[in-house]
Amino acid sequence: MQIQVTRNPGAQRLDELGVYDWPIWEKESSTFPWSYDATETCYLLEGDVVVTPDGGEPVQIQAGDLVTFPAGMDCTWQIRAAVRKHYRFE
Repeated sequence: MQIQVTRNPGAQRLDELGVYDWPIWEKESSTFPWSYDATETCYLLEGDVVVTPDGGEPVQIQAGDLVTFPAGMDCTWQIRAAVRKHYRFE
């Protein structure tokens, strides 16, 4: 299971996905485990995060990244700078 990251996607791509109509989630600096029951796509407005899938390599994501997390993935989130993101579960 891999985390897919698109760095600085174009405005057209974000509009196609309807990103700015998605809800917003915010979280302060912290570290916590997370399990994905469904696929999540998110667009980071603010923040710096390292997500480490169980048994996998850490992935750094930051403001301006469009990220997809696969359903069924267990991981640990390490939020190094407070996060503000649009998100959608499928």
